[in-house]
Amino acid sequence: MSDRPLAAIILAAGQGTRMKSETHKVLHPIAGKPMLHHLLDTVDSIGVERTVVVVGARREQIEASVEGRNVAIAIQDDQLGTGHAVAQAHDALKGFAGDVLILYGDVPMVSAATMQEMIFRLNNGSDPRAVVLGFRPDDAGSYGRIIADDQGEIEKMVEFKDANEAERAVNLCNSGLMAVRSTDLFILLDQISNDNAAGEYYLPDIVMLPGQNSAVIEVDDPAEVAGVNSRSELAAVESEWQFRRRAKAMADGVSLIAPETVFFCYDTDVSSDVVIEPNVIFGPGVSIASGAKIYGHSHIEGAAIGPDTNVGPFARLRPGAVLEEGSKVGNFVEMKKTTLGKGAKANHLTYLGDAEVGEGANIGAGTITCNYDGFFKYRTKIGKGAFIGSNSALVAPVTIGDGAIVGAGAALTKDVAADDLALVRAEQSGKAGWAKKFRETMTMKKAGK
Repeated sequence: MSDRPLAAIILAAGQGTRMKSETHKVLHPIAGKPMLHHLLDTVDSIGVERTVVVVGARREQIEASVEGRNVAIAIQDDQLGTGHAVAQAHDALKGFAGDVLILYGDVPMVSAATMQEMIFRLNNGSDPRAVVLGFRPDDAGSYGRIIADDQGEIEKMVEFKDANEAERAVNLCNSGLMAVRSTDLFILLDQISNDNAAGEYYLPDIVMLPGQNSAVIEVDDPAEVAGVNSRSELAAVESEWQFRRRAKAMADGVSLIAPETVFFCYDTDVSSDVVIEPNVIFGPGVSIASGAKIYGHSHIEGAAIGPDTNVGPFARLRPGAVLEEGSKVGNFVEMKKTTLGKGAKANHLTYLGDAEVGEGANIGAGTITCNYDGFFKYRTKIGKGAFIGSNSALVAPVTIGDGAIVGAGAALTKDVAADDLALVRAEQSGKAGWAKKFRETMTMKKAGK
């Protein structure tokens, strides 16, 4: 990297009509995070001092999304091309003297290393006017072409619609990403014209202005510069992100039984020696400690899963769920804002919300913490070693003491002292032989006798 100051201009003024969505294109998520924020996080990681996002339609959505971040907004009211869009950042970069990365909000996966390589090339070698990021896709399609020599010096750049047959045969394509010195950028933009098939001001045209030569560097993996203009392209980038994240997890010592069925979130933190079975989905804010096993078909978000724990199958952990060492959450158990203490178990068909479950406690099948009265939430506290019988309803706020036992079928509304037994059910009664007489009577009635 250069020691020169660094800025970034991110273009996000496109209409995004092919997404067919009321949500701005660059705010559609990849791995649970808006694609624009993937790019912003990468930009932040390389020490960019000023970031300008150029917006157009639905700009209020982007403004709200980046609120609180060190991001300036520039507005492109008329869609007159990428060169015109970059020019709108002039005022936001007034007084800045350094290097500028030009990026695209719908090209979110470009790496920090690639950005740094662009800046390095700008300040080394032949001292180019600009550095363009090129790539070689399997199908060059309608991408703009780059004609360059063996040293990466650009001889010509041309949009596909303006290219001749020989130029279209070249497979080195323009990603649109560029690095330019701020002292050159806006002077160059003032010199380009819209004399082309689309009547637009193309950013790549600054490369072909008379004078200093420009250079191209090639990205190693074309997936880094994949753009998102449709739902199918969004799905393709999501798939690529997940593929890489799964590979990283396995390289870090995580066992994925069927990798292609596990979906991570952008911030999923998984330690080594974790086993994840098929069809597990992670939302934001999940951490999993070593030795944990996540059984199939579980959905987990906002949860801290401790060492040597078991989750699932078919479990749902919601924000605020905490599993301490050796605890177990079984099939069809849901937790929210609940801590399951060390070695505690909730193995079947249970809802635990706004609760604290003590070490070694056992929660029987069908137990529910009734935490909401339609207006407010209330907490349930279950002590160490307590045993909650099946099909119990714990009406919060309620406290069950250490070692207490709650009999099956209880609808508990009062606290239970430590080591007490709580039974909340009607006394069972019976009538000898009644069932036999009932069957005989009904059989005769059905036979019409």
